[in-house]
Amino acid sequence: MLKRIIQAFFIILGGVVGIFLIPGIFNLINIQDIPLITNVYSSAVIGAILFFLISVWCLDYIVNWMKWIEESLLKAHVSDLLSGGLGLVFGLIIAYLIVNVIPLRYIPYQIFSIIIPIFLAFFLGYLGFRVGFRKKEELTNLFTLPKSGKKKLLNEEEAEEKNKRLKILDTSVIIDGRIADICQTGFLEGVIVIPQFVLEELQHIADSSDVLKRNRGRRGLDILNRIQKELDIKVEIYEGDFEDVHEVDSKLVKLAKLTSGVVVTNDFNLNKVCELQKVAVLNINDLANAVKPVVLPGEEMKVQVIKDGKEHNQGIAYLDDGTMIVVEEGRNYIGKHIDVLVTSVLQTAAGRMIFAKPKLLEKAL
Repeated sequence: MLKRIIQAFFIILGGVVGIFLIPGIFNLINIQDIPLITNVYSSAVIGAILFFLISVWCLDYIVNWMKWIEESLLKAHVSDLLSGGLGLVFGLIIAYLIVNVIPLRYIPYQIFSIIIPIFLAFFLGYLGFRVGFRKKEELTNLFTLPKSGKKKLLNEEEAEEKNKRLKILDTSVIIDGRIADICQTGFLEGVIVIPQFVLEELQHIADSSDVLKRNRGRRGLDILNRIQKELDIKVEIYEGDFEDVHEVDSKLVKLAKLTSGVVVTNDFNLNKVCELQKVAVLNINDLANAVKPVVLPGEEMKVQVIKDGKEHNQGIAYLDDGTMIVVEEGRNYIGKHIDVLVTSVLQTAAGRMIFAKPKLLEKAL
């Protein structure tokens, strides 16, 4: 449908251009004596045919260009569009005033009197749009009342807007499954975005010949189905793709930049890439570490030593949440429940590690 509309526009434009320009071209090549060719209707038909042939050649380029403009406008924030549109209006008003001030009728060639207004409208309109787009903050401040109550209200609105930013899920956090429980508790606000290229990666994993990968992929698809159908949270599928980028993680970062969204992941490397690219990121592992019980040196706890550690005479135990406890001189207690005293706690981005020693040794000392 869009292609037909563009071709119809080219045909009409060609007919109008043909009426005004083709007779002059015939005069230059001295064939104005042939009535069948030089009349107005013939000129319109010739112009329409020429522009139709041009449209056939450049139709795909125009359609792709229009789709690119449409996607850019849809991704842009409303405030950006409003400020850019205001700048565009001012630019066109200035161009109109300039055209009416300049005595174009005294310009020696009539063609320049037609081109100059078009050029000024295009140039000043584009310049106004760019200035308005980039000066959005200053234009907003013009309409902001300098009162503390007003500033407080704006800060609250900004905080609410920040919380409602798009949350873009990556493949690892979907397969992990904890994201569904977090959404169910209401700690994750806003719109959940699942890119199409993430769905394709999940589908590829679910179709893998490896049993473990296949199960992980199917689990991820089940988690998405649960989030979309069972939970009271808005879920959107992003249909776009970045064909010039091959890595899914790079596509996620680029999408987050375009939409000012937040990447939700439990991938340590993607977390670091987002931080380097100045992209907001929520790491599920950071959340899990933050809500683990606080353990201080000197506290007493009862643990079961599971296996020996890397160092000599060390034993390894685990808390219910998976936190590893390194028990010094605990190798002799493997398979037993013992009381230990916490000596130190090591917190890293990968998790928390607790160092302890058996309470019996402390009493012996």
